[in-house]
Amino acid sequence: MTARTGAGPLRRLIVLRHAKSAWPEGVADHDRPLGARGRRDAPEAGRALAASDLLPDLALCSTAVRARQTWELASAQWGTPPPVRLDPELYGADVPQLQAAVHATPPQVVTLLLVGHNPGLEELVLTLAGDSLDDALDQVRVKFPTSAIAVLTWHGTSWRSLEPGTALLTSVMVPRGRMR
Repeated sequence: MTARTGAGPLRRLIVLRHAKSAWPEGVADHDRPLGARGRRDAPEAGRALAASDLLPDLALCSTAVRARQTWELASAQWGTPPPVRLDPELYGADVPQLQAAVHATPPQVVTLLLVGHNPGLEELVLTLAGDSLDDALDQVRVKFPTSAIAVLTWHGTSWRSLEPGTALLTSVMVPRGRMR
């Protein structure tokens, strides 16, 4: 199956897995913060998106602390961050829930950033991508680690047109911050 070309503008869905989290004892999973590596990697993810000219018009972010912190640190690397919608449904979401959130995106949004968790994000990328450039699909099949970024593109008049196998996976990045 290959990515379909249709009517409408070229749209981009950027999928960002939250950065590496800490595992403090007695803290509920939803409330786990970023660890030291995550606090280094999240800003690097923001810089990578800016350097690749992949700044979103809107961000959808899980309400989990580690996802929100990833968003805050990444978007702080941009001049003016776009609006963000914190969505509790994205925490622990599966592919149908993630697709529903994406499908609800207003049509004027051309580039959407989705910040969340595995295994849902990895499965979403593999579900939506009908084809990829280089070995991007193989990379995601092997591992979609923390701070990983996947970029999916397709032509569509609305976000509802993004269906399984209709997007092209154009890149996968795993930005890492420097140790100090």
